[in-house]
Amino acid sequence: MSFWRKSAPWPPRSLPSTDMSQNAEIVMDAVRAGDPDRYLTALYAPADKRDALFSLYAFNAEVAGIRDRIHEALPGEVRLQWWRDVIAVGGEAGAGHPTAEALNATIATFNLPRLAFENMLDARIFDLYDDPMPSRTDLEGYCGETAAALIQLAAMVLDPGEAPRFAELAGRAGCAQAMTGLLLLLTLHRKRGQCFIPADILAAAGSSPQEFIAGDGGPGAKRAVAAMIALARDHLSAFEQGAAALPVSLRPAFLPLALSRAYLTKMERGSPLDGVARLSALRRHWLLLRRATKGWPAF
Repeated sequence: MSFWRKSAPWPPRSLPSTDMSQNAEIVMDAVRAGDPDRYLTALYAPADKRDALFSLYAFNAEVAGIRDRIHEALPGEVRLQWWRDVIAVGGEAGAGHPTAEALNATIATFNLPRLAFENMLDARIFDLYDDPMPSRTDLEGYCGETAAALIQLAAMVLDPGEAPRFAELAGRAGCAQAMTGLLLLLTLHRKRGQCFIPADILAAAGSSPQEFIAGDGGPGAKRAVAAMIALARDHLSAFEQGAAALPVSLRPAFLPLALSRAYLTKMERGSPLDGVARLSALRRHWLLLRRATKGWPAF
């Protein structure tokens, strides 16, 4: 059976609700509301893997959005610690919380490494504070523990035999995706006094974290944003050079990258300092469909 018939219906559709538990529906809806791009990519996965992907993506959306729901850092850390405890104990821990229940079931079913979740939660502490990102290396580490780890975990769900071969590619993909996402959230971060653009990139552009988040960002702001876009493109190009080798089974884990180049191009034509770059629903569906069915071309 071809990939098209097996895993990529058009338009994408979720499983009928009569075939899903109430918790699974709640988790799926949480992803649809909190991370619509990843929601669409999960629909291209085999039906028996979608609930597991939704549990990973719902967990990611939950911890990534803590600052938006809990505006004080210490209560945010308490929430992160709750997740650490739930994942460490496993089993019935987190009973009554649909995402926690689904995540623990996914971890157990697919033997996912709990250390990856612990590292992800540690990285998310940075989100709760207004400390500047020190350097490009620190930013890449942050991306590796968050977006790249999520891609690798999704790959382990989809095809545990093939996933380890593409761990390095997941690192490149995660950096490209996370940096693109941070640029898309730039106006929000600046409003609340956060700066994810590394201090060394800002310094090279003639700016600083303090200047960047104040007013219009100063004369070096646009140069710093351009440098950040270029860095995201470097990682995206490195991913795309190896993406042709991805087996069909792993494509859904990497599908969010199908949108990254379009987002970056949109931001280059405008400016993330002026507002959020958006892709139409039709454009997003087309880009995902093309990569889901044809993969990435060889360079």
